[in-house]
Amino acid sequence: MSHFDPKLSRSSTLRRRFHHRVSLLQRCLLRVLHRILLCSGSKPTNATYSMLPPALPSPPPPMGSDGELGREEMDLTSSAVFHTHDLDSDLVSLKISLLGDCQIGKTSFLEKYVGDEKDQQQGNQREGLNQMDKTLVVEGARISYCIWEVQGDGKSEDQLPMACMDSVAILIMFDLTSRCTLNSVVGWYKEARKWNQTAIPVLIGTKFDDFIQLPIDLQWTIANEARKYAKALNATLFFSSATYNINVNKIFKFVTAKLFDLPWTVERNLTVGEPIIDF
Repeated sequence: MSHFDPKLSRSSTLRRRFHHRVSLLQRCLLRVLHRILLCSGSKPTNATYSMLPPALPSPPPPMGSDGELGREEMDLTSSAVFHTHDLDSDLVSLKISLLGDCQIGKTSFLEKYVGDEKDQQQGNQREGLNQMDKTLVVEGARISYCIWEVQGDGKSEDQLPMACMDSVAILIMFDLTSRCTLNSVVGWYKEARKWNQTAIPVLIGTKFDDFIQLPIDLQWTIANEARKYAKALNATLFFSSATYNINVNKIFKFVTAKLFDLPWTVERNLTVGEPIIDF
């Protein structure tokens, strides 16, 4: 993987600000068009979602006692990833990319989040890619995350454009017990940004349950390096464990809150020996 250019973070921030302002303008124009259609007695036709606006006009959803964003319900299969349909007019389907080296726990992480819904999904695997869906309900609106996992071997690099284009978030993962996988995250980030300049970046360290078995001084060194990488990528850092479901749901709640501008904030945790969260 190539050496990280310190100008990359500043350039990426400027691009995201530009796209954010363009998105706000598009949203205002869509509101005006919607009101015109309502006044004329016409019903809006199906919409195509190429990028999610930064906020919904509806009020924020209430939080449950466990901090979850609304309740979850069974996913309804859709033939297209980025379209609403007549039968599912209230379903918004959004794409998330999951990147990183092979054998670092990406599939276990994905299966832990999808849960029982993975048993209802057949035929979603293709060479170099693993695709799963997860549907949740926020204030009556159904949101379906279509998560594309790139397997991470040498043969899967050709699938990066397909996996990254139109994603609203890019999750870049590394194994907390393998320093070389941490060194690879910059390369994954650069390749992903070739195809997507606006997705929310999240850096995720996996296998936290194995990581805490390492000597405390080594834990401190790895945690410090991971924080530096996250800062360079302008990404939020999470340490996670699929085995014990540590920070798995919280990562997707964080992404949902960022996308829909919800009043849910994650608490920073920099204590070595605990699952780090840094931003």
